[in-house]
Amino acid sequence: MSTFKTIMSEYQLGNLQLKNRIALAPMTRVSAEKDGCATERMARYYSSFAEGGFKLLITEGAYPDEAYSQGYFNQPGIANEAHVKAWKTVTDAVHAKGSKIICQLMHAGALSQGNINKDETVAPSAVKPKGEKLKMYAGEGEFSIPREITKEEIRSVIEGFVNAASNAKKAGFDGVEIHGANGYLLDQFLTEYTNQRNDEYGGTTENRVRIICEIIKAVKEKVGDNFVVGIRISLAKINDYTHKWSLGEDDARIIFEKIGAEKPHYIHTTDYRALHPAFGESGPTLAELAKKYGNTTVIVNGNLDQPSDAEEALTKGSDIIALGKAALANHDWVKKAKSGQSIEEFTGDVLSPDAILKDKEL
Repeated sequence: MSTFKTIMSEYQLGNLQLKNRIALAPMTRVSAEKDGCATERMARYYSSFAEGGFKLLITEGAYPDEAYSQGYFNQPGIANEAHVKAWKTVTDAVHAKGSKIICQLMHAGALSQGNINKDETVAPSAVKPKGEKLKMYAGEGEFSIPREITKEEIRSVIEGFVNAASNAKKAGFDGVEIHGANGYLLDQFLTEYTNQRNDEYGGTTENRVRIICEIIKAVKEKVGDNFVVGIRISLAKINDYTHKWSLGEDDARIIFEKIGAEKPHYIHTTDYRALHPAFGESGPTLAELAKKYGNTTVIVNGNLDQPSDAEEALTKGSDIIALGKAALANHDWVKKAKSGQSIEEFTGDVLSPDAILKDKEL
C-alpha cells in the first residue's frame, strides 16, 4: 500500500471536493480539428487520465477569442458555440470517470505560430521573441516582430478571456485556468524585456502584472464564486528557458500579492525543477513564494515525477501537484503510486517532430 498519505488525501478547491491532490498538468497536444473543435479522440485521451486516478485535469491551452489569441494550428479553442459543443463531449467523458476538469485559457501573443484568423501577431511591445518557432507544434524559422497592442485591444483581450470563461462553464468545465506563464501574452506583459510600454501596463512590476489582475477580476465577476478560477505563473518561457525575474523575491512578492488580492482559487506555479530554489543557489521555491505572498491554494508543477518528490512538494507548503511528462508515460500514475508500483520514465523527445496524440496514449 502507498505510504504517500498527503498526495492521496482529499482537498477542497473552491467548490470542488477532490479525492486526491494529483492533477494532470496542461500540455499542448495540437490534436483538435482545424476550426478548433475538440474531438472524440481528445475525449478518450483526457478520460484515460481520470480512469488512471487523476482527480483534477487541466486541459491544454485553448484559445479564448477569434482574433489574435490562437498559437498553433489544430489547437483547440473555447471561443464560440461550436467549441462549446465539442468540449462538452470531453467534459462528459471525464465526469463519467469521477474526475474534475479545468479549461486552460491561453492567448499566445507574440509566440503565435499558427492562427486561422490572423496573419500578424500582437504583443505588449514590438519586440521580436527570442529563439525559433517550435517544430513539435509544426513551426519553423524565427518568430515575426509583433505589432504593439493598443489599449482598446487590451480591453478586447480581457473581454475575450471573460467570454471564454463563460463558454467553458457552458461546456461543463469545473473551472478555468488563466495562462499567465511560459512566455505567452500575459507573461509577455509581465516580462521587462518584452514589455517596453510607458502606460499603466508597462514599467514597474505593479504595472506589468496589471492585465493579469484585471482578467482574474473580470472573469470572477462573470462566472461567480462557484466556478473555479486559477492562474498559472512561471519564470521560464518556452523560448527563454533560463529567464528569471530581475528583482528576484521582491518581484515575487509584488506579483503574488497583487494576484492574491484578486482572490483566485489557486496559483499554479511551473518551474523546471519545482523543488529547487527559484532564485540563486538557496532560498524558497517559486511555489513557496506563491504560497507565502499569494494567500491561496498553490498547485506546483515541475519534475515531480516520483511520488516521493510529489510528497515533498506538499510538505513544503503546496496543496496540489501537477504532472506533465510523468503523466504521459503513466496515465495510471495515481494507481501505481497507491499500490507501490514503479513509475515508468518518460522517454519521448520533447523536441520531437510533433505533439499530436498517438494511439499508444489512448
